[in-house]
Amino acid sequence: MATFEDKLGRLEELTDQITSSSISLEDALSAFEEGIKLTKEMKKEIEKIESKIQILTKEPVTDQSGKVVDSGLELFSQNEEINGTRK
Repeated sequence: MATFEDKLGRLEELTDQITSSSISLEDALSAFEEGIKLTKEMKKEIEKIESKIQILTKEPVTDQSGKVVDSGLELFSQNEEINGTRK
């Protein structure tokens, strides 16, 4: 599986191809389609990473006494069923 950096490099190659004056219309369309596919894949990867960062950097919420009431690290609510373990 290609890394994000590999996909970015390929996207740059495709951009160079499309902007070349010697490329045929068919080849330009093919490169464009591949670029769109790569862009969508990369966007999904970025969204996953952003989600993880938000979870990890969420500051704890404290009450007036300073007691932590929400650490920001809980991934599931207390009422959410996980693999049928909660009722």
